Amino acid sequence: MYPEPLVAPMRTDLTSAGFKELRTPADVDQTLNNSKGTILLVFNSVCGCAAGAARPGIKWALQNSAKKPDQLTTVFAGADIEAVARAREYTLPYPPSSPSIALFKDGELVHFVERHHIEGRNAQMIGEHLVEVFDEYC
Repeated sequence: MYPEPLVAPMRTDLTSAGFKELRTPADVDQTLNNSKGTILLVFNSVCGCAAGAARPGIKWALQNSAKKPDQLTTVFAGADIEAVARAREYTLPYPPSSPSIALFKDGELVHFVERHHIEGRNAQMIGEHLVEVFDEYC
């Protein structure tokens, strides 16, 4: 498990953009069970592709998309172990992957961006992809 002083700035990177942290399995269940509308769930991470592409790309998409998810949520891999494990149950059959980005609509997983879709891409590429996803589902 990563020490909190290490992950705190990475948490803040998303919470300062309006994301709600889901820190426990109960938080995850309460948010994702029987939800209406769209929920963006970001599996945050300490890795370089999270810092260099995923988080900036997500924020870019939210700033540049006419349509946006109804709720913005995040779990932190390597820190909130139980919450991440529960969130990953909702993203099956996709294998565990962080960073990664899930979009739910009316409780159903409708789009998932795995780590291998983030690695090697820049923030704008991630952001442009998410704008297309938001336009389709939000």
